Amino acid sequence: MSSWNSIPLQVLYTTFGWIAFFSWSISFYPQLILNFRRKSVVGLNFDFVVLNLTKHSSYLIYNASMFFSSAVQKQYREKYGLNEMIPVAANDVAFSIHAVLLTAFTLFQIFIYDRGNQKVSRTSVGIVCVSWLTVAICVFIALPSHSWLWLISCFNTLQVVMTIIKYIPQAIMNFQRKSTIGFSIGNILLDLLGGVTNYGQMAVQSIDQNSWVNFYGNIGKTLLSLVSIFFDILFILQHYVLYPAWRIGTSRDVDVIGKKPLLKASDHENKEDV
Repeated sequence: MSSWNSIPLQVLYTTFGWIAFFSWSISFYPQLILNFRRKSVVGLNFDFVVLNLTKHSSYLIYNASMFFSSAVQKQYREKYGLNEMIPVAANDVAFSIHAVLLTAFTLFQIFIYDRGNQKVSRTSVGIVCVSWLTVAICVFIALPSHSWLWLISCFNTLQVVMTIIKYIPQAIMNFQRKSTIGFSIGNILLDLLGGVTNYGQMAVQSIDQNSWVNFYGNIGKTLLSLVSIFFDILFILQHYVLYPAWRIGTSRDVDVIGKKPLLKASDHENKEDV
């Protein structure tokens, strides 16, 4: 069984892990609070939420299986080395459970709050259906040979694909509206912190073990961090540089400006008196 060679690095690894956990976990709340205050989800891309739910659900299956299943851990060590540490920590499992619940609640808000003319695209629905059908086929393939590590790798691959795809609709929507109103930047800032510390956690483990298996043995976690960081930076540029809120007066953001009354109440009353 593998163990830590350096206590300080172990402490740093744990610290990074829980910073990532709290950053990513808290990152769900600014959007939920924004939706609640506005009683509207206009500006939040529904495809982003639907794809995100598939992403976190598949990631939860991977993390829970890798962390709790002795059979999966045995196959992992047989493949990558008996002395290799399992690349999933308790904070990864805790985050995944929390993420599924909060994403599902965001989807609930979409059903009960003002949606404007927004809806989930057929493309997104199709992607989700094909994704779960594919992993269902993988389950039947893995059952006869008990290829559990390969099976959860399929779920890991699915979450990587969803991570790459899920940000695209929101980025395009922001570009088309020339605005990020309705999409919480607090979510993005916390997500960026989580991605950086998550990557740092993996680097610390690799340094301690003098092995980079941690990165390619859990390629999903590696790509998760890198892709998240890339899109977070893009959203930050959209929010603060390309489409800052102070430009709303000249923006063509029909979802926001379209809800403003054309006449003030006093003007309307004056016209009725004429």
